[in-house]
Amino acid sequence: MTVEFVLFIVLGAIAVIAALGMLLSSNAIYSALFLVVNFAVVATFYLLLGAPFIAMVQVTVYAGAIMVLFLFVIMLLGAERLQQPTQKLIWQQPLAIVLVLALLGFAGYVVAMQGAFTPSGELVNAAGYGSPAAIGQLLFQEYLFPFEATSLLLLAAMVGVVVLTAVDERRRRSRPSRRS
Repeated sequence: MTVEFVLFIVLGAIAVIAALGMLLSSNAIYSALFLVVNFAVVATFYLLLGAPFIAMVQVTVYAGAIMVLFLFVIMLLGAERLQQPTQKLIWQQPLAIVLVLALLGFAGYVVAMQGAFTPSGELVNAAGYGSPAAIGQLLFQEYLFPFEATSLLLLAAMVGVVVLTAVDERRRRSRPSRRS
């Protein structure tokens, strides 16, 4: 067995256990934190595949921005107070600590390797592969049409949300208020 295969198996196990912890957690905040661990494992997979830029985008966008949004919504809605567990899950905190420590250890090992391996086991030159320049070149040359089509779909969705919000607001203002 190669080192990469062992890393893949261990990181895959961490990802599956973190996903199960997220699903089985009775507290929404803990579920979101287990999801952060899962996002970090995915970023480590990207590092193993020799794509450091995509790994950093994964950490920045998903583990950073999206999780802040999730936590904000959870706190705003009070979802962490909806269901108080009748029993305390004593396995949850030690499991989270073990998973995070294992993930940090393996991610540190991957970063310390000073290179990345392809699935066939060859060492990849990480200087050009997965760099922002290589991704930008590929995105704006080979995948220009899908990129632009996606941006138009997102723009249409954003305009639709603004229109629906304006229509809803107009309906609410036109309704007479029911005061006793």
